[in-house]
Amino acid sequence: MASISIEDVSKVYPNGFNAVRGLSLNVAEGEFMVMVGPSGCGKTTALRMVAGLEEISSGTLRIGDRVANNLTSKERDVAMVFQNYALYPHMSVAENIAFGLSLRKTPKDEIKRKVAEAAEILGLNALLHQKPGLLSGGQRQRVAMGRAIVRDPAVFLMDEPLSNLDAKLRVQMRTEVRRIQRRIGVATLYVTHDQTEAMTMGDRVAVMRAGVLQQCDHPQVLYNKPANLFVAAFIGSPAMNLFEATLSDDGTSLRLGSQALAIDEKVYQSRAGLSAYRGRRLVVGLRAEDLPISAGDQQSATTLKASVEAIEALGSELLVHFSIDAPRVSGEQLADATSLETVAAIDIVGEGIARVEPRSAVRVGEETVFAVFPDRLHFFDPESQIAIS
Repeated sequence: MASISIEDVSKVYPNGFNAVRGLSLNVAEGEFMVMVGPSGCGKTTALRMVAGLEEISSGTLRIGDRVANNLTSKERDVAMVFQNYALYPHMSVAENIAFGLSLRKTPKDEIKRKVAEAAEILGLNALLHQKPGLLSGGQRQRVAMGRAIVRDPAVFLMDEPLSNLDAKLRVQMRTEVRRIQRRIGVATLYVTHDQTEAMTMGDRVAVMRAGVLQQCDHPQVLYNKPANLFVAAFIGSPAMNLFEATLSDDGTSLRLGSQALAIDEKVYQSRAGLSAYRGRRLVVGLRAEDLPISAGDQQSATTLKASVEAIEALGSELLVHFSIDAPRVSGEQLADATSLETVAAIDIVGEGIARVEPRSAVRVGEETVFAVFPDRLHFFDPESQIAIS
């Protein structure tokens, strides 16, 4: 087993495009690290540099205690699982798993032992004599993982391995992949564009945007304490509601459009930097689950009145799409941007989403009142987009 150490690594293509910029990331022995971000953010390029499939323009890559910059993929002792299973249709499951070992002229007894061990871990014992064409998508993915496991690699690299599966099977396979990784205990770098997949699987999650690492931490820390507007908008489903707002001169209230929310001293105690924004514009974030329907439907200094635009009934909850007259920062624009523009340069819309009880009395086309908890608000600087703490 080994760790992965990425130190100030960049990738610049001959046409001048900078795909990865000064990436520093450490994956400990046995850790499951997920790298997530929108398409084109550099996550797959970073993975391919670790695998030796892309040349590193600058910086240092270590696998274990060895500098790996100039090592071939074979010398790096990594195993990679792709979204395309690349199984040989004419070979049995056992033969597919053993293929790499056979190429290396591994003794037959050792091949048999390793295939049996991998099949036991992956739950493939009953399928070893089947051909890939008779397997489900999840079973094929387990075969592809088995081919990697039998190599006893120093580290695992996975490039969106579940993206070809249907939604239900992806949920099942998330649990399977984590169970398998914990059992074999190898450092794993896993790439996905699906933030739900990242949050449910990773010991830690690294969020990428435009080739730059935005934040790397435990999933719950990313959710509760996003480092900037991009992470706030990207992590969470539904995404965090982000509105332009103005803090009053005396700091006792926050104005969102024509409405004002009371801000008490507890908010300043937990965010010392917020005092500097009195009388200034900022961006305020509200998670969907932190906007319950106000008891008695009465407005107060800690409620937000909104027009109900649409309702999604999900059985256990309702997702209420609402609008207020405060402009909302668009998460899509944040994701598509190529640099940290100011909020003024980003398109804004006035709609938000609240997650409420399924029996809540809300109707499309009517107004409702949401309760707001000031200590659960998130604040961001509109120019730097950095969280105010």
